[in-house]
Amino acid sequence: MLECGYDKGVKGDRVEIVIDAGGTPRTYEVVATKAGRRVEVTTGRSIVEVSEVTRNGTPVRTARFMSNRILALVEHPVDGGPTPLGT
Repeated sequence: MLECGYDKGVKGDRVEIVIDAGGTPRTYEVVATKAGRRVEVTTGRSIVEVSEVTRNGTPVRTARFMSNRILALVEHPVDGGPTPLGT
């Protein structure tokens, strides 16, 4: 049986967020800057949270956006995203 999860690390993964800042769009990026870190996106109520987290899940950097202001949220995986473990 295969388990899904992240390989050793996904350094270079990034999430690009475009928001409406009063008539002009602004772009923000959250990037996995070191080996073993990844970028996670969570949504809850009216907030979208994008975090760079370590291997054990500890957030290093977090950006929060109001969901009604987000124009686009694009995930850019380095190698195509998560790979099954054990392959």
